[in-house]
Amino acid sequence: MFRSAFAQAVGGVGKAIVVGIAVFIFGAGATYTRQIPNIKKKYDYGALIFILTFNLVVVSGLRADQVLELARDRLATIVMGFAICIFISLLVFPIWAGDELHHSLISRFEDLARSLEGFSKEYFENDNHKEKKSSANFSGKCKSILHSKAKDESLVNFARWEPWHGKFGFSYPWGKYLKIGEDLRDLAIIILSLKGCHDQSSEILEASVKEACEGIIASLAWTIKELGESIKEMSKCRYEEMIVPKMKSVRIEVSAIVNPFALGTYLENSDGLGIASFVHSLMKMVEKLEELAKEVEELGQLGGFHENS
Repeated sequence: MFRSAFAQAVGGVGKAIVVGIAVFIFGAGATYTRQIPNIKKKYDYGALIFILTFNLVVVSGLRADQVLELARDRLATIVMGFAICIFISLLVFPIWAGDELHHSLISRFEDLARSLEGFSKEYFENDNHKEKKSSANFSGKCKSILHSKAKDESLVNFARWEPWHGKFGFSYPWGKYLKIGEDLRDLAIIILSLKGCHDQSSEILEASVKEACEGIIASLAWTIKELGESIKEMSKCRYEEMIVPKMKSVRIEVSAIVNPFALGTYLENSDGLGIASFVHSLMKMVEKLEELAKEVEELGQLGGFHENS
């Protein structure tokens, strides 16, 4: 507004120069500010509106007597658009980022459990090692989970600004969803690594640990399902009663696999490297699941999840 008034006072060619310099300086400053991560995540649209409004007022309002009227009309348009958006989003057709994030996280628990079950079925229930089906079914789900970080951060940012709705009250711990999502991505990486480790082992060595591995993977899949169900129903996970005993049992079973007497002489040749890597990945998965279970338990405490009946 003051730039337009100053340009009007200068007059002539100087008026156009003043307007051009003002548009360049403020436009460049606002554009640069949009690249700052914190600004881009929260106020990107606001910076864009500022650029458009400033250019409209300065370029179109060269006459000082029209600047205030133009600025008032532009401000009224922005307020009306904001009010309509809020009314539609909250009352007519609400779309909550919190609900989308909640359901997305639950679906990833289910995908990981199915991936483990698919891996077990493909590599242990198939009698012919060389005629295994493609691993695209379970590996594709894991790969999709690996690309969920950006979506999670965006949804969490929107969810923090949402009012109390449905099951989610004020100060709901949305930040925990980011940590849980990170743990799920780590688990997806481990599941993908299981395939590579398993491919290094021989058929004879597979047969020697087949039953134990099937039981371990089934227990891990059950634990993932249990944690996902806890978040879905918003009930506190039975960490001490069920998760901890299950993880202790799995650790014992994994330790039994690496027992030299259980594997015999196969650990002395290259075939043993594959099973050693495989067992190491299973142990890492057990540790990561214990971390995940603790995060889910903390989410239940901070989010006010109800007790299991």
